[in-house]
Amino acid sequence: MHSYEDRIRAVELYYRYGKKASVVVKELGYPSIKQLGRWVRIYEETGNLPRELKSRQRYSHAQKIAAVEHYLTHGGCLAFTRRAKGYPSNELLKRWIEELYPNRRPLVVRSNTNKCFTPDERSQAVRDLCNRRGTALKVAQSIGVSVPVLYKWKKDLLDDEAYQSMRRRKAAPQDKSQDALIDEITRLKQQLHQLQLERDILTKANELIKKDMGISVQTLKNREKTQIVDALKDIYPVAELLCVLQLARSCYFYHKASQRLHDKYAEIRVVMGKIFEGNYRCYGYRRLHAMLRENNTCISEKVVRRLMAEEQLIVKRAGRRRYSSYCGEIGPAPENLLARNFRACRPNEKWLTDITEFQLPAGKVYLSPVIDCFDGKVVSWSIGPRPDAKLVNGMLDDAIDTLRENERPVIHSDRGGHYRWPGWLDRISASGLIRSMSRKGCSSDNAACEGFFGRVKNEMYYGRNWSTTTLEDFICFLDRYICWYNEKRIKISLGAMSPVKYRQHLGITT
Repeated sequence: MHSYEDRIRAVELYYRYGKKASVVVKELGYPSIKQLGRWVRIYEETGNLPRELKSRQRYSHAQKIAAVEHYLTHGGCLAFTRRAKGYPSNELLKRWIEELYPNRRPLVVRSNTNKCFTPDERSQAVRDLCNRRGTALKVAQSIGVSVPVLYKWKKDLLDDEAYQSMRRRKAAPQDKSQDALIDEITRLKQQLHQLQLERDILTKANELIKKDMGISVQTLKNREKTQIVDALKDIYPVAELLCVLQLARSCYFYHKASQRLHDKYAEIRVVMGKIFEGNYRCYGYRRLHAMLRENNTCISEKVVRRLMAEEQLIVKRAGRRRYSSYCGEIGPAPENLLARNFRACRPNEKWLTDITEFQLPAGKVYLSPVIDCFDGKVVSWSIGPRPDAKLVNGMLDDAIDTLRENERPVIHSDRGGHYRWPGWLDRISASGLIRSMSRKGCSSDNAACEGFFGRVKNEMYYGRNWSTTTLEDFICFLDRYICWYNEKRIKISLGAMSPVKYRQHLGITT
């Protein structure tokens, strides 16, 4: 909820900027363009904005009473009332019922849980439905459920033929009614056997293939159906299982024979495991597929994904609080020259820098790199236990030493205090670099550098146990990782090459 001063300020800027709503929203960060339009419309009509914003009442009291009365007089069905009246939602209608008729027993019961009624009560309700003299609505209201729920109970307990036979039982002679009862018992036993079979199939699907209990047999693959048949063939006949699973007999024996064959991907599984472990357990299926193709192993990406899932080659993901070096506006900030355009036509044209934090049981470690927008190469980096000026100044000195004559890249950073102190500014002016800064609190202005930090932490930091690692060992480990990142880690955007190999491929010497 915005205050009166915030709303007046937004309206005044709207007129000052020539009625450009998008410019106002971009500068202030609030509100939405539609909300600003409503404020302007109220201001033009009344000459001012209200001091306090009152919530709008969407439905009147008469509409509320009409909806509740319709619910109570038409079977107590929330969905039917919503469709008939066109309003409101189910949750809102429940609140209205509780407000107008407190402590009233709800007429609608969830048919998939039936928590309010025991099996004996449901069976008695079905018998009352079969032997009724009036309408099904009266039976449902006497029990306290809706008509659809009552028929759902009937469908679970009886089939249509048994239901019709019970409806005709009064008019039939005594001997025929007894035969119909025997037939009904037989049908119920068959139905119980069928339901037990279907339940066992779903349970085995959950155990063997990790499928949900509500899965349909149509969604199972033939290979998965074969596994279920083999698991249940000691309890049920194979022909009956094949019929329920809708699996052809020839198809069953085909997959059963194929399971006994030698795994043709056995060697590939070993190679994939070595590649995955040798690259910090951070390669997904695309980069694993590229590495296999480089080793003259031609398989599709879908096969790589399936083999990774079977071998449990899972890239771990996690999230942590991001380190912030902002310490207030201690000096004038330059403009954002990149404007989120992180593409460069040549090396040393656009540089990105920032600081990130690694929390360890032994303490904290900070990384300050310089990223080249041309190919994502880490031009220079410094690692230390403190995020001080020495960390970023040393990193900048190493990056400047890599420049050739007449190379003056734009170096982009956030508004952290490290990039606004005299030591940093003196080095920038002496080397002729061009400064560029993100807006305050807008990390997306430096998204490419933030993405690098995310990749580093996902690939080498998260999912590992650092309880016995010292700060010195972690700094050496992180330094080796960045060297591997530049020289060996492949990027699909660079044609499955590392930044160093990509520059060598283009004939660029570094």
